[in-house]
Formats: sequence, C-alpha cells, structure tokens
Amino acid sequence: MSSQTVARRYAAALADVTLARKEADEVQAELKAWEDMMLTNASLLEAFSNPTVAYDQKGKLLNELISRTKVRPTTANFLRILLKNQRLAELPAVNAKLAQVLDERAGVISAQVTSARPVPEATRASLAEKLGKLTGRKVRLTFGTDESLLGGIVTRIDSTIYDGSVRDQLRRLGEELAG
Repeated sequence: MSSQTVARRYAAALADVTLARKEADEVQAELKAWEDMMLTNASLLEAFSNPTVAYDQKGKLLNELISRTKVRPTTANFLRILLKNQRLAELPAVNAKLAQVLDERAGVISAQVTSARPVPEATRASLAEKLGKLTGRKVRLTFGTDESLLGGIVTRIDSTIYDGSVRDQLRRLGEELAG
C-alpha cells in the first residue's frame, strides 16, 4: 500500500475523532509541533524509524516525550497508534493529509499563487475574495515568487492553473504573430 494511501487513511480517521471532539485545530497544531521536533532531530527520527530498535524502547521514548510535551490525550493516543503500526516516521505525510482532509470537510480549498514579486496584503485579500467567488468555497492561499514570470500571477487550484503572467501573455502573442 502506498504511503499516500496510508497517510490518507490515518488522516481521515483522526479527522473523524478530532472533529467529533471539537479539537481538530489543537490536535493538528500539536502534531505539527511533533513533526517539527522529529524533523529537526535526526537521531529521534532514526530511533522511531529504525527496525532494529526494540518496540519497548520506542514506546518508553514516546511516552517520555508525550509527558514532556503535555499533548492532549487524542494526540498522545494517535502517536501511540502510529508507533504500534510502525508508521511514526510517516507523521509528516499524515499531517499533510490531515490538513487536506480537514480543509475538505470545512469546504476550504488551497490555492498556490506565484508572482514575480511579493504580493501586497491588500491584493492578497482581494485575490482570496475573487477566487472564493470563482470556486464557491473559502480559499486558503499560499504565496511564492518566480522572477521569470516578469509580472502578473499564476494561480493553481488543484489541477487547474490560471496563468495571468506577462511571460504567458508574451508567449501567446508570439504564437499569434507566428501564425
């Protein structure tokens, strides 16, 4: 089974529980902090992903970290389930899928906006409003820059790309002139 499929299953199950308990945001934040902790500590990630480290040792380490970080019972139980099923090293993929699942259930879609220069705050709000009207859903924007665009923006929502860049306009103009 692919890691994406596994991550989606864990994320969907966790979303069910956290939404029912009305603690989705809190658990999501705690799991993100755990992901950051594991990714910034190579020996910790190695300990949890190494099959030669005994399960009992991993369990003791996990329980010690849980008590130090003082996470919610839902988060602690989820981390223990990941450890039991030897999936704790896949926490980053599970977190990414969890964010997607929670967004889907809340009617939120993600859009990636790329521009030649940073987009001013007023333009960001206007863009979010226009994309919300276009899609009929609330839009969460992430921004990036690419100087090769020359100007304008490129917006990607799922597999749909709205290309309003100067680079693309020049390309189309060239094609028209070439016949």
